[in-house]
Amino acid sequence: MRADAWLVVVDMQNVFAQGSPWASPDYATASAGIRRLMPAFGERVVFTRYVAPAQPRGAWVDYFEQWPFALVPREDPLYAFTPEIAPGRHPVVTCETFGKWGLELKAALHGASEIVLTGVSTDCCVISTALPAADDGVHVIVPTDACAGASAADHQRALDAMALYAPLIELATVDGLLG
Repeated sequence: MRADAWLVVVDMQNVFAQGSPWASPDYATASAGIRRLMPAFGERVVFTRYVAPAQPRGAWVDYFEQWPFALVPREDPLYAFTPEIAPGRHPVVTCETFGKWGLELKAALHGASEIVLTGVSTDCCVISTALPAADDGVHVIVPTDACAGASAADHQRALDAMALYAPLIELATVDGLLG
């Protein structure tokens, strides 16, 4: 890992924590891994936050017919960060899309050429952020124990898919990055 790499913390929110229909069963594991990584990055940490669109359009209409619980205002506690992993002074990029890679996240990263991508869910928002970042020429490191999927099997399938993009995307562990 480069000394100037940035930590990107994807969507560590109540909507993906225990008690939600979108809960990741290994959310606590991902949270613990992220909390271990954060001190190593100092100020070079960016959080992302998913919120549902106020008015779904296109394919999102059908999607939210299946998940109506999530169609709440962006200020709803459902979209708040869980207390143990709140961003504090770090910047937050809020998006109405699963993938967070775009102009706002790139600006928050100040031109970083390498990111350590963590959070939930591996099989949705993490992979949807990793692939376009890698396409954009950013080296992406995914610590497998600082991410969590909709299930253990979904987590592993997403990791296996991202591993196909080596060396653009590299899988690692928290211990390996901190060691």
